[in-house]
Amino acid sequence: MADLFAEGQAGKHESAGAAHRPLSDRMRPRAIEEFVGQDQLLGENSLLRRLIREDRIPSMIFWGPPGCGKTALAAVIANTTRSAFVTLSAVTAGIRDIKPIMEQARRTRRQEGRATILFVDEIHRFNKIQQDAFLPFVENGTITLIGATTENPSFSIIAPLLSRCKVFVLRALTESQLGEILDRAVRDCERGLGSLNVMLSEAVRGHIIRLADGDARRALNLLEMVVLSVAPDEDGKIVVTQDAVEEITQRTNLLYDRAGEEHFNLISALHKSLRSSDPQAALYWLARMLASGEDPLYCARRMIRFAAEDIGMADPQALQVAVAAREAYDKLGSPEGELALAEAAVYLATAPKSNALYAAWQKVEEAIERYGSLPVPLHIRNAPTALMKALDYGKGYQYDHDLPDAFSGQPCLPDELAGAEFYKPGPFGFEKDIQRRLEWWAKKRAERQKEKEAGH
Repeated sequence: MADLFAEGQAGKHESAGAAHRPLSDRMRPRAIEEFVGQDQLLGENSLLRRLIREDRIPSMIFWGPPGCGKTALAAVIANTTRSAFVTLSAVTAGIRDIKPIMEQARRTRRQEGRATILFVDEIHRFNKIQQDAFLPFVENGTITLIGATTENPSFSIIAPLLSRCKVFVLRALTESQLGEILDRAVRDCERGLGSLNVMLSEAVRGHIIRLADGDARRALNLLEMVVLSVAPDEDGKIVVTQDAVEEITQRTNLLYDRAGEEHFNLISALHKSLRSSDPQAALYWLARMLASGEDPLYCARRMIRFAAEDIGMADPQALQVAVAAREAYDKLGSPEGELALAEAAVYLATAPKSNALYAAWQKVEEAIERYGSLPVPLHIRNAPTALMKALDYGKGYQYDHDLPDAFSGQPCLPDELAGAEFYKPGPFGFEKDIQRRLEWWAKKRAERQKEKEAGH
């Protein structure tokens, strides 16, 4: 069991080892008035602000990206509530840690008449069985549960538990909000860096904010690391330069989770930008994924799928371009091969679009599901043995190349599917040519049918 809020539980005083705690931990807000960001949730007359002020805390889930204030908000509640406040980290805890907490919560209610609030950080890391363990205690009021998660609760929290919690969605912090947090840390002599005489130019401050990418914890940690790495000048000032920042962090760590929701959000954005024929957005989302650490070959595979599903026969060259981009990246690697992926993204975005092939495939699958394994018509079966010939395999087959226009017009579908039209070409790109070909063959098929009927 992790005590994330020792300060709040110790009567709101700094602990003896406060100076050794990370800056991001020391600068956590102690009261709601110190909280920065999430104005949509904590505005003056908002529901959540009233619940905290009036100490009427319900079971709830804080959902938002890293460093947006989920744990900080829990710290505010810990410092405000009259209830017993217990913390648990799903990263290190298990079922065995839950039972003693529940027993203590019962004793606290029975002996002191106080409720217990249990804050579970990273609650999405608990599996279904572990989450089930909370249910009876939340339901009978033994505990009030507050969970913090970076994952979509719809997928990461079991439905029975989710139905008993109010979900509050927190947003990534804006640049101005991050700036306010950094400024406070630089000025604060009690918990921050105020006693170190730190000089932070507007340009360097802005650079740290951009690197933080909406994450207050990352911004404060980066600031602290840079300050500790810079020696005071002759006047005792610590002048933070952009070079010092670059030395600490060589690249932007963008928000991304290759197994979580943000992974699917970004690939969805790439797909929809390609489908919307927007090469500017397609390049941006592709670059975002690559800069965030996504496997470039995954991006290539998704573009290959897109070429077949959303462009199809409107531009058959699109599939070749997408496959070639994958092969090029496979041979070149990063960063040279990334340009091949960018070329494919622009080509796919600007190509004519058609899902006719995708729709045709769905219709074929539906027909197979409905009719099962229909037998192959005898005339188009191969007959390599005498027995097969005796059973009329291949009987009546017409070799198209021996006929006028190299076209027989013979049916090739099972009788149950005669006349079925799975593929209907769209009106754009190469599919206009395909439509003309289909019309020509339909005309020839009608002619062959008339010839056949006249021959009888």
